[in-house]
Amino acid sequence: MTSTNGGDDRRTGSDISRSLELLWDEAARPTRGPKPALTLDRIVTEAVRLADAEGIAAVSMRRLATELGTGTMSLYRYVPNKGVLLDLMLDRVYAPPEEDASWTGGWREGVETYARETLVRYRRHPWLLHVNQARPVLGPGAVGGLDRTLSRIRTMGLTDPELIGVIVMVEGYVTGAARTQVHEMEAAQKTGLSDQAFWEAQTPTLDRAMRSGRYPTLATLSHDAFGTDFDHFEFGLQRLLDGLDVMVARRGQDTELDT
Repeated sequence: MTSTNGGDDRRTGSDISRSLELLWDEAARPTRGPKPALTLDRIVTEAVRLADAEGIAAVSMRRLATELGTGTMSLYRYVPNKGVLLDLMLDRVYAPPEEDASWTGGWREGVETYARETLVRYRRHPWLLHVNQARPVLGPGAVGGLDRTLSRIRTMGLTDPELIGVIVMVEGYVTGAARTQVHEMEAAQKTGLSDQAFWEAQTPTLDRAMRSGRYPTLATLSHDAFGTDFDHFEFGLQRLLDGLDVMVARRGQDTELDT
């Protein structure tokens, strides 16, 4: 997980301990009395749904209680504050999808899968781009996802710090692409103006600028240079993978020379 704009003040020692307790220790969850209609799982599920629909700023303990049809104080039996709730939400969305345990792909397919799943995650949960994740509290979801990715790229033959570096590099690339895509979607929703209409409104002015002779290189570009048919994400991802291919091949050659 990467650091993004935005933030919160949830990083006190007691909050970390409580988040870890709720993430990892089932015994820490309320169990006394009859099975309650309200559960920690239901609270986290509703919080994620609300953030997906209206953004992370919409998630407050009071609003969440209203959506769940309960009193605000009832939530505090399960979650002490919004910071801990956010830790639980992050771990929920970073959990890997359930799938067949067998994996037959190579490391390149593993990196591709990680990149594509990360992009889907940001598009599905755009509020992630507004949460500071520089100090993530790691639960079973995030740890499971990291373990899954590492197991798929282990065959690269890199050192352990380099393997983590590959994940950090890919995450950074995807986060940048996701931010652009999400911002485009948000702009269209807020203004009611499509991307095509937005750029068409500028076309007459830009055409005159190109004919002025002041921008000779731009003026020579083909009409499809900025076309939507070109997949910039895919182009960048494949070039990144090509670079890793070269590194892995060189590392393999160095290993053969050493033996």
